[in-house]
Amino acid sequence: MVAKDYPFYLSAKRANFALEAQTVTSPAKETESPSNKRVKPLSRVTSLANLIPPVRATPLKRFSQTLQRSISFRSDSRPDLFSPRPWSRNVPPANTKRRDSKLWSETFDVCVNHMLTSKEIKRQEAIFELSQGEEDLIEDLKLAKKAYHDPMLKLSIMTERELNQIFGTLDSLIPLHEDLLRRLQEVRKPDGSTDHVGHILVGWLPCLNSYDSYCSNQVAAKALLDHKKQDHRVQDFLQRCLESPFSRKLDLWNFLDIPRSRLVKYPLLLREILRHTPNDHPDQQHLEEAINIIQGIVAEINIKTGESECQYYKERLIYLEEGQRDSLIDNSRAVCCHGELKNNRGVKLHVFLFEEVLVITRAVTHNDQLCYQLYRQPIPVRELVLEDLQDGEVRLGGSLRGAFSNNERIKNFFRVSFKNGSQSQTHSLQANDSFNKQQWLNCIRQAKEKAACAGRAGGLEAHFLVSPHGRRVAQGEAALEQMEQSDCESDCSMDTSELSADCERMEQTNSCDSQKQIETNV
Repeated sequence: MVAKDYPFYLSAKRANFALEAQTVTSPAKETESPSNKRVKPLSRVTSLANLIPPVRATPLKRFSQTLQRSISFRSDSRPDLFSPRPWSRNVPPANTKRRDSKLWSETFDVCVNHMLTSKEIKRQEAIFELSQGEEDLIEDLKLAKKAYHDPMLKLSIMTERELNQIFGTLDSLIPLHEDLLRRLQEVRKPDGSTDHVGHILVGWLPCLNSYDSYCSNQVAAKALLDHKKQDHRVQDFLQRCLESPFSRKLDLWNFLDIPRSRLVKYPLLLREILRHTPNDHPDQQHLEEAINIIQGIVAEINIKTGESECQYYKERLIYLEEGQRDSLIDNSRAVCCHGELKNNRGVKLHVFLFEEVLVITRAVTHNDQLCYQLYRQPIPVRELVLEDLQDGEVRLGGSLRGAFSNNERIKNFFRVSFKNGSQSQTHSLQANDSFNKQQWLNCIRQAKEKAACAGRAGGLEAHFLVSPHGRRVAQGEAALEQMEQSDCESDCSMDTSELSADCERMEQTNSCDSQKQIETNV
């Protein structure tokens, strides 16, 4: 081809390309042309979105629009609009969308950072994280109220009594944290830095005692919520909320559990602020006091929550016969461990490890409530024998069943046994995985050690009496005083080996108590 013909070749090539593009796009234009077919108008289901009150928070502004987009464009011919979707439970949950973390140095004027030391910048970051966490917490609590509680109440998806049981005292926590956020914002300088926060925390942290009732109610709230999810209307509503952007792929229980997780995070946040606070800073003493306050509050709430959980499960135990009742269950104040296990026949059992007794039950439904029917006699922890079984050591019940079972069926077993006279029990229990099995083994061993130490302390206590002079002395010493005061003479002599044995047992008990106290502190 000559040079003068080259422009003509390019122009011809462009023309052919344009013609081909027109040929390819022509069917699309035909599809865009108006059709003469009658299309059934789509009904708009907007009752749920219209009933949700407007909220100023950014994630809540789009809540009505989100629900409209998710449920509006559905035809009336679909009968399963509010029908249960059993496959939704088998779908693995999507990854949770977390908020974008904000840094103090990125939020405020960066010029200030050049005037501060590296340690002071880290201190400001820790204080800002405390404030930002309060703001996020308030937003999530309001979201749970506006997006879940109010719509379910107005649509009669749940009764007011059921919602009050599930949400507990969540409403009272919102103004509590708004007060702390307001105090932190008041002491913040225009450049974003904060000099003192210790005195604010010392004055505000005692308010967290109100978490007592909320955390104690969580066991019953979780059980009721799981039970209500069997209702297809409740399940459908929660699933639609889960699929909406405002939820960040968090279900309702995640929102209800946020206050508890925030409570146990306060000691970590305060330690981080204290770690970057100079020793000569006025906040040093206040922060140490604040840490002691929050640690005491968390420990107290933890004890009361454990007692509430224990009482909840004790009330739902069903005894098949009066002989199954045990005072060790009635006197228990905490549940060390509980969960679902299987025996070697594949039967699902729900096992409770109380402080001094192991209770094996079956989950049953009684009066529309989940209860636990005793499977065997309760086993005292002190007399329980624990065996860690190797994989493949247990044979499954039934020769035909065991022959066709795979290796996964004979893993993660441990055995508990008990023998007292004519009564004897042996249970081979299978955990879900090796980690769960190890947790059970550790909990049972710790409970046995604690029961053994308590037994030795109780035996030693029996050797002490109150002397006639009001002193608390060993049994031999009390007898000696009584013999000295008696007018009758006797040739009996007291064996001092009992006293030395008592002293040895007392030393062992003290060392055992000290060791357990150290483990408890850790």
